[in-house]
Formats: sequence, structure tokens, C-alpha cells
Amino acid sequence: MNKYKKLNNILGAIVFFIASLVYILTAEPTASFWDCGEYIATAYKLQVGHPPGAPLFQILGRFFSLFAFGDTSHVAQMVNIMSALSSGLTIMFLFWTITILAKKLVMKTGEMTEGKMYAVLGSGLVGSLAYTFTDSFWFSAVEGEVYAMSSFFTALVFWAILKWEEKADEEHSFRWLIFIAYMMGLSIGVHLLNLLAIPAISFVYYFKRYKNPNLKGIIITFVISILVLALVMNGVIPWIVKFAGYFELFFVNVLGLPFNTGAIIYFIVLIGGIYWGIRYTRKQLKAVWNTVIWGLTFLLIGYSSFFLLVIRSNADTPINESSPKDAITLLSYLAREQYGDWPIFSGPYYNAPVIERKDGKPVYSKDEKKGKYVIIDDRKGTVPVYDPRFTTVFPRMWDNTSQQYIKDYKTWSKMKGEPIKVETDYGESKVLYKPTFGENLRYFFRYQLDHMYFRYFMWNYSGRQDDIQGMVDRKHGNWITGIPFLDEARLGPIMNLPESMKSKATNKFYMIPFILGLFGLIYQLRKDNRNSLVVFLLFFMTGLAIVVYLNQHSPQPRERDYAYAASFYAYAIWIGLGTLAIFSFIRKYLSSKPAAFIVTGVLLILVPGIMAKEGWNDHDRSNRYTTIALASDYLNSCAPNAILFTNGDNDTFPLWYAQEVEGVRTDIRVVNLSLLNTAWYINQMRRKVYDSDPILFSMPPELYADTKKNYTYIIENEKIKGFVDLRQLFDVMIDNPKSLMRNTAMGALDFFPTKKFKIKVDSATVVKNGVVPPEYADRIVKEIIWTFNSNAISKSSLMVLDLLATSNWERPVYFAITIGSDAYMGLEDYFMLDGLAYRLVPVKSKADRGQPGIVNTDVMFDNLMNKFRWGNMNNPDVYLDETNRRMTMNLRNNFHRLASALINEGKKDSARMVLDKCIEVIPDNCIPFDYFVIPLAEDYYTIGENEKANALVERLIVVFDEQFKYYFQFSGKRARRYDTDIQQNLYMVQKLSQITQKYKQNDLYKQIYDVFEKNVNLNQSGNK
Repeated sequence: MNKYKKLNNILGAIVFFIASLVYILTAEPTASFWDCGEYIATAYKLQVGHPPGAPLFQILGRFFSLFAFGDTSHVAQMVNIMSALSSGLTIMFLFWTITILAKKLVMKTGEMTEGKMYAVLGSGLVGSLAYTFTDSFWFSAVEGEVYAMSSFFTALVFWAILKWEEKADEEHSFRWLIFIAYMMGLSIGVHLLNLLAIPAISFVYYFKRYKNPNLKGIIITFVISILVLALVMNGVIPWIVKFAGYFELFFVNVLGLPFNTGAIIYFIVLIGGIYWGIRYTRKQLKAVWNTVIWGLTFLLIGYSSFFLLVIRSNADTPINESSPKDAITLLSYLAREQYGDWPIFSGPYYNAPVIERKDGKPVYSKDEKKGKYVIIDDRKGTVPVYDPRFTTVFPRMWDNTSQQYIKDYKTWSKMKGEPIKVETDYGESKVLYKPTFGENLRYFFRYQLDHMYFRYFMWNYSGRQDDIQGMVDRKHGNWITGIPFLDEARLGPIMNLPESMKSKATNKFYMIPFILGLFGLIYQLRKDNRNSLVVFLLFFMTGLAIVVYLNQHSPQPRERDYAYAASFYAYAIWIGLGTLAIFSFIRKYLSSKPAAFIVTGVLLILVPGIMAKEGWNDHDRSNRYTTIALASDYLNSCAPNAILFTNGDNDTFPLWYAQEVEGVRTDIRVVNLSLLNTAWYINQMRRKVYDSDPILFSMPPELYADTKKNYTYIIENEKIKGFVDLRQLFDVMIDNPKSLMRNTAMGALDFFPTKKFKIKVDSATVVKNGVVPPEYADRIVKEIIWTFNSNAISKSSLMVLDLLATSNWERPVYFAITIGSDAYMGLEDYFMLDGLAYRLVPVKSKADRGQPGIVNTDVMFDNLMNKFRWGNMNNPDVYLDETNRRMTMNLRNNFHRLASALINEGKKDSARMVLDKCIEVIPDNCIPFDYFVIPLAEDYYTIGENEKANALVERLIVVFDEQFKYYFQFSGKRARRYDTDIQQNLYMVQKLSQITQKYKQNDLYKQIYDVFEKNVNLNQSGNK
């Protein structure tokens, strides 16, 4: 047994080294897209990230950032390495978890022999290394996000409860339980996913303490475990803070004591109560309750990492999301109130009529002048009550915030609906079609379970089609086996891809890991059904239970497989035990020792070996610098001291990282329009940050506090003719706000009496402040006039309008080109394109082929040719995923717009340089040619570069023709999925034929025309 322990420890260290090395070698050397930029920026300077926060991740991230030794360009890499090492530790504890469970199985048939020992260790190797190379876990292991560290805590506590089980009969074994409680408390400061291990842990305790378990005991244990989980998530985590808030309000507002007195007294009482409980239970020899109190104590010690957020929030850090400065605001932060709520077990369907509105809980804020907390929003009439005919148990189709969500609900559920007559607010009647409960469940099974869980599960253990997000049409992102006849029977000939459509992210595991896991599940179920239940609970609670809880709409902003990594971890345990199952079969024909070595060796090749080989190229992010490159390009598109409006994660968080960590263009104020819907963010914009001056808003905070001014409706007054000075509207709103409010059936509504606005322009001021380049001075208009593009103004749009009305053109204002036309508010006629952002200028322009803005050729040429970074996107060895590739659409389009503008100015040589640069930095072998290359070819023809243009056109024809052949392979319902793709390709080929005909490229025109005719005929014959 000593030899076993020694080998077990050594091999655990070896798998840690292998996994960590793999992850470090494939880690991204800088920040990644999505939340990573924010997490790294907030870790580096210990700032406050998005709710519900990850303070422990930030503390450890700050520690790892110190190993950059002052080189800020390496800070992100250090945080990514922290994720890599956390993931390596996860693999190590997975190895030890598998060997513990495998040892239990082999010991049921006698003593540990040398052959059994090697089989147990082999099981650990196969299972842990298989998980090392799973798609979802590998993805999180190489970037600075919380999921790698969260997985580590889950692996640690699950291993720890198995160690407790081994030591349970020894003195002081309860220390393992207290250790688990402490680790769970710490894990709250990373992510709440770790708490989902509580049911599995509870059953390990039950089976150990109760030698004769029965169905009644199992049911009771399960109920208790769910209650404990609910108590921690919905009791301890919020109520510890909520009670602090109640104490604070009482001692400050009622007794008149200074701020924070109530919170201090509360924590003194809490600590005193814990101390008394420990002493009392010890004196009374109540060991179980003593252990419970110690466990709660250490849970709270771990949870205390959230004090960091309060401390740093009070320091007014540049990133200070939700501003949790005290117990009251911290509770709102932990509850994620800014993201809203959603139903789980009961609630309305998406089209449920609101029949009344109840009052919500008032919102308090600290008033330093009054020395107490004051109500800033009474939230009267903010809680909707829905028509009970449109409510249901287990509502899955609930979100009505987007028409796309509603459309997808109907598609996934094949909804026909049940007609119900309802009365409108105006006394009229109409018929609404409520989803039936069967349709509700169909959506649950088809989308939430199959598409959003089982598909991800099979990605990891069977294979993955590509890295394009899977949508309702199911053309991309499917799971595959790699076995042609199985894949074609289920999906059609999706793997008969031409070279131009092949993806590095195509992974074929041939279902071997999945089948091996089934062997392990069945083997453990037959030999050790108690522990099979434990593993199943870990699998279920971290997978299917999350699906039920999240209640996701379709589509999601991106794939969500990373959220279920712990469930895939549990399945890897069965993959390891599957190795033992095969060993137990083989040893009937071979002696144990060679059987163990043969089975382990073969399975290491067939499972982790194939998974590593297939997954390496699409998980290797080394040498990829596109995120910091594009973030810098956004910032460098702006003039000095500019304001840059962004909207999504990928045009905001990378910019925060670039400014906060690498110090890029700290004179630019990045304003996220989504966050500008919140009062705390608006208030933060009013402060100076680094080299960026405060933003000028005229509205006082009390006017937009909390839910106030969430929407200002356009109720046009026919008496108002022409365009209204925006400054006058805001003066009225500030001086007499009730004059711009109207009582309706929906309650009091804020409104503007017109959507036709104007802003005065002082030409000397705008030139002096760099708002307009000097060469455009003679085109400056006296006032900009426009019609707002919606019938309701969101709070963020209202604040943008306030800024424009107030700032008097004192600094340049930009809109990122990625935020979408809705956020432009109808101002497109006054846009100037400088790079990856539109500058708002008082110069009238016309749309260029449907695209807004004048091209500022001098500035944009300098940006694209000299200032912009490209992050190795032209290196064929660097993997660019869908997010990275999608960004290139904007870049190719910008190159075309600049080249076209230069041609119009007669600068053909400069246009040629721009076009050549585009082909150089965004080549076909890295980012396949697409629609955005067609204008580039036309630009080449325009300047007489026929040879270069022909080369692009010839390549495009090959690409489009290959795509046609792929689309026309499908038949029946599957063929209809590609109707839009076919029509788009026909349009593009026709466009190429027109261009080549125009520029008299007759041979090429004939070739293109033949391709067009051939595929038109194929399309027509296919539609008959």
C-alpha cells in the first residue's frame, strides 16, 4: 500500500505538470475577448467588476500580476497562467478522485494486488488526461476568466469529502468538513458554481455515517442537501449582508448615529454570537452542532473576501460597477439587480398582459449632507402583476425583451398557441396566443436541454462540427462523431466540406470518450451504487440543474458551454472508471499486471491522445494578440480627449484592459451605453479619470436616480413645428420636470413633445477644440438637425442627448462602429469615419452605399497604415475563432471605404497602398475571403490594377462555387436551411459578373456567368 500511495502522489504531480504545461503553452499571451479584459483590469488594480463580483479571483490575480515585474504587457499573461495552474490543479485532484473511487471498486474483490494497483492508477491517468483535453475546460484554462479557478475549487472540495470518508473514523476527522466549508466560502469569491457540489458531498456523509441506507434516508438526505444549498445561496450569502443593512438603517436613520455604526455593531454581534455558540456546544458536548458552527464560521471567513469590493469601491476606482460602497448597495450588487430577474418554477409567458402594478421596495442611498440614508426611488408601481391565464408552473418561454427571442421561442417549440381574449388598457379586446404547456416543455427539451446542454456535452466527448455559434437553424455548432454514416443520418452531409469552409475547430473523437464513460457509469453502478449516486449528483447538479436555473432564451450572445464544465468533470470520473471496467474484462484472459498496462496504454492513445491531437490547433491561442490590438485600434481611432461610446462586451472590456493595464490612450473616456442606463455609472462618468476630463451632464442625480427616467417617451405635440433646441428641452426637464410627465394607464410617464431636435454650433469652437478637422471648417453647419430614430428614449440615450446639449462641442464625441444603428439615434448624417469609430461632427454628409459618414481620409490613412495593430491575424499558425474573425468584417470594410474615398479624391497611389495593406494583414489563408472582399476587387479595377483585382475575383468564384456545391448536397427540410445562403451567394456572384463586365474582363466575366447560370438552375430545380 505504501508503494501505491507513493505512485499515486507522483502520478498526481505528473498529471498536474502535464496539464499545466499544456495550458501554459497554449494560453493567450494577452487579454481575450468577452469578460477577460474586465477581470484582468479589475484584478491588476483591485477594482470592482460586474456583479456579483469575484474578489478572491482579483486578489490572486493581483498576486500573479506582480510576476510581470512592471512590464504591463505581460500582466494578462500572468493572470492567464494563473488560470492554467488552477486548471492543472483541477486535473491533479481529478486524478486523485478517480483513484479513490477506483480503489474502492477493486477492493471489493479482495486485497490490492500489483495488477489492480496499476489498473487503478491507469484509470486515474486516462480519466484525468481525457478531461485535460476536453473542449470546454481547455477553453477556460487558457484565459483570464473565473471558470478555471471555479473548477479548481469544485475539484478540491469533492476530493476533500472523499478524503474525509477515508479518515472519518479517525480523531479530529471533522477538520476535513471545516476545510470544505472554508474552501466553499473562498469559492464564493470566485463563482457560485462550487456550491452545487453540496448535494454530492451530503450523500458521501450520509453513506458513511449510516451503514444501512434506505430509500427514505436517501430522500431525506437529498431534501436536506437542497435546503443547505438554498440556505447558503439564498440565506447566508444575501442575508449576512441584508441584516447588516437593516442594522445600518436603524442605527443611522432612527438613532442618528454616524454612518457605518450599524454595520460595525452588527458584525460585533455576529462574531459574538458565533463565539458563544462554539463555547456553548463544546461545553454541552454537542459535537455535530459544534462542527456546524465551525463550518459556518470558516464559510464566512472565506466569504469575507467581499470586504475587498466595499473597500475598493469607497476608493472610487475607475472601474467601480454598481458602486457597492456600503451594506445596502452591496446587497443590490450581490443580487445582480442591474441584470433583472427571471422566473424558474412559476411565472408568466413572454406575452402575458400586465393587469396591475404593485409597489416595489424603496431604494436608499447615503446622503452625506443629511447624515442619513434617504429614499432616492420609492419604486411605486414598478412590480408587474400578470394575467393569471398567462402564467404557468415551470415557465420556459418568458423573455419578451427582444423580438428575436419571441421568434425563436415559436420556432423551437413549434408553437401554435392557445387563443385567449384579453382587454387592452384602452378598453378594447384582442386575441393573444398563449403557448401551451406542451409547447413550453418542447422548448425546454429541444432548446434548453438538447441544444444548450447535451450538445455541449457531446462536443467534449464525441466531437464538434466547428466554432461558429449554433443557432435555431442548426447549420453550425453541432456535435458530431467523426463517423460519416452516423453524422450524415442525423445532420446530413455536413462534413463534406470544401477546403474554403473547413474549420480548425472540427474535432472528431469518434464517440470513444463518451462510450468509455458509459462503461464506467454502468460498471460503478453495478459494483458501487452508492458512489455512483454521489458522482451522478455532481454530474446532475452542475449540468442539468443549471439548465433549469438559468432558463435561457434563444439566441444567447455566445456559446455557454463553459458554465457546465463541472458536469463534464463528473463524467470524466466515469471515463476513468471505464478504464477499470475494461481492465476487469481483459484480465479474464491476461494476468492482471500486463492487462493493466495494455488497457491503460491503448486507452491513453484512443482517448486523451486523440482528444489532444484533434483539439490542439483550435485551443492553441499562443501568439494571438488580436484583442489588445483591436482595443488599441478603437482608442487610436479617436482624437485627443475624446468621448467614445461603446455598447457590448467586446468593444468595451478590451478597451478597459488596454487603458487600465497597458496605459493605452488614457485621455479617452470610454462610455458603455448599456451601463449608462444605471445611475451609479452616470455619476462615475462625472469624475475625472486619469487624463480624461469629467463628462458634462446638466441633469442632477436625483432626476435619474435608480429607475427614474428609464424611458422618456415621444408624445408628439402637433402645435410644435420644426426642430426644437435640445438644450431648451433639458432646461424644462430640470426646472419643471412635472411639465414633461403625463399620467396614463401605465402610470406617470416622462415624455418629450417632439422627436425633432437641433443643437447649435459655434464653428470657431468646434475647430479650436479639435471636434472638426481644419480642412472641413468651411463645411460646418450652423446647427445640426435630426429626427430621433425611436418613439422611446432610454436612459442611456437621454444622457447622450444631455451630453450633446450641454458640452458645447468642447471635446470630440465618437460612436464605435460596432454598437449598431439604434444607438446612433438618427445622427448618422453627421458622422465622420476616422477608423473603428464614427466622429460626430457638425458637417452634413450623405450615406455611402448605405453606410454612414464622411471618410476622414488623412486621419484614417494614418490610422490604418501606421497606427493600427493587427495582433498576428495574418499568421496562418495563429488560431482565430469566430469572435476574432467577425471583427475582421469591420476592418475589411474600413479598408474599402478608405480606398474608395481616396480614389474619389484622385489619390490612386494611396488607394493602392491601402488595398495592398488590407490583403497583407487580412489574408485569405487566415481569414477566408467573403463578401467584404468584393468591394476591394472593384477598387483595384477602378485604379487599373486589373491583375490584382482578377486574382481576388478568381479566388472568390472558387470559394462561392465550392459553397454552392456544399449547399446543394442537402435535401428535404435540411436543404431549406441553406436557402438564404444560396440566395446571398447568387447575389454576390451576380455582383462579380457585373463588376467584371463593367471593367471589360470578358474571359473572367464568362466564367462567372457560367457559374451563376449553373447554380441558378440547380437552385430552381431544387425548389421544384
